[in-house]
Amino acid sequence: MSKIEEYVLELGKKAKKVAPVLAGLSSKKKNEILLEIAENLENEEEKIMTANSADLEAAKKNGMKESLLDRLVLTKARIHDMAHSLRELVKLEDPIGEVERMWRRPNGLQIGQVRAPLGVVGIIYESRPNVTVDAAALALKTGNAIILRGGSEALHSNTALVELMRKALAALDLPPDAVQLVQSTDREAARALMQLHGYLDLLIPRGGAGLIRTVVENSSVPVIETGVGNCHIFVDDSADPEKARAIVLNAKVQRPSVCNALETLLVHEKIASIFLPLVGQDLKDRGVELRGCRETKAILPWVREATEEDYGTEYLDLVLAVKVVDSIDEAISHIAQYGSKHSESILTNDYAHARRFLQEVDAAAVYVNASTRFTDGFEFGFGAELGISTQKLHARGPMGLHALTTLKYVILGDGQVRE
Repeated sequence: MSKIEEYVLELGKKAKKVAPVLAGLSSKKKNEILLEIAENLENEEEKIMTANSADLEAAKKNGMKESLLDRLVLTKARIHDMAHSLRELVKLEDPIGEVERMWRRPNGLQIGQVRAPLGVVGIIYESRPNVTVDAAALALKTGNAIILRGGSEALHSNTALVELMRKALAALDLPPDAVQLVQSTDREAARALMQLHGYLDLLIPRGGAGLIRTVVENSSVPVIETGVGNCHIFVDDSADPEKARAIVLNAKVQRPSVCNALETLLVHEKIASIFLPLVGQDLKDRGVELRGCRETKAILPWVREATEEDYGTEYLDLVLAVKVVDSIDEAISHIAQYGSKHSESILTNDYAHARRFLQEVDAAAVYVNASTRFTDGFEFGFGAELGISTQKLHARGPMGLHALTTLKYVILGDGQVRE
């Protein structure tokens, strides 16, 4: 066993040891932890921003794209948003101990399903240091220990954030090892985390397609896939052009570097000649490069011709694929072929089309007349999120508190024996 493997194994052992302590905490105590962390964030914002500056400087030297730099940066406003998110999480009901259902058998046994912590959760993620706090906060609120492995580009930021969270735990006489950071940036450390069978109860990859694929293919512990967002908006022929214009602009340019941003715009042929000039110029004025089909180019000659690859790409940048379709059937078929089962939206005033889209589109979040940018734990009222699950088992969509719980049976007897 290498030194890195030994190091990661030791993190697993420490997390496993403290997990029962966390599982036994009251809701009040867990909320105290979150409030202490929120206070530390605000009190130590200068220290956090200094650490973040070191990461940003290194990222710029390494040629990181502007859209990705936005995911890395921590401003005072973003730090205060993190603290606010923690306080909102405190207001939410603790799911641990919730009785899902209870029934009595003819022999008198009472059988129930109760929500319980998973135990030890791991997360491997890229760039965004706010994930460090969100993930740890959700884990702590649900009585789970967590091992964090962020990207090398955010190491200084993540180290500062984990230190202040461990400080908060210690101040409340709780084990700091409830929150641990893999500080090695070696890829071997990530692979070792994927192999912590017996110590890790769940591993969540959050980042690009390559990271997620690597974790899914190499992990010996259960994995929830998250993140890749090739999101579509279909502008139906009955859509209100002005409302559709505002929604498309929001979905694409409000924050193009995130997974719920719009990547492909589908427009019904009956409204294309009206809508595309309307929204196309707005997008162009905001620096968006459009890549369109032949019909799109006939209406907007300055658009770059789209390739097959363009329709399957998550750009995370100011680039948008556009296609004119002849019906809702073609729109749904296109999404089925190219979508990543993340977030899809239809803009329409046709009730039947809205119902069809909701029923037939297979995605974690399906919208009618709204921007895909709302697929987010905070926007859904979860306080924070671990990521957006695009799979169907255990958790799907924004993963909040309930996603970090499991169900166990509790059986209450009075001397019963099986005959």
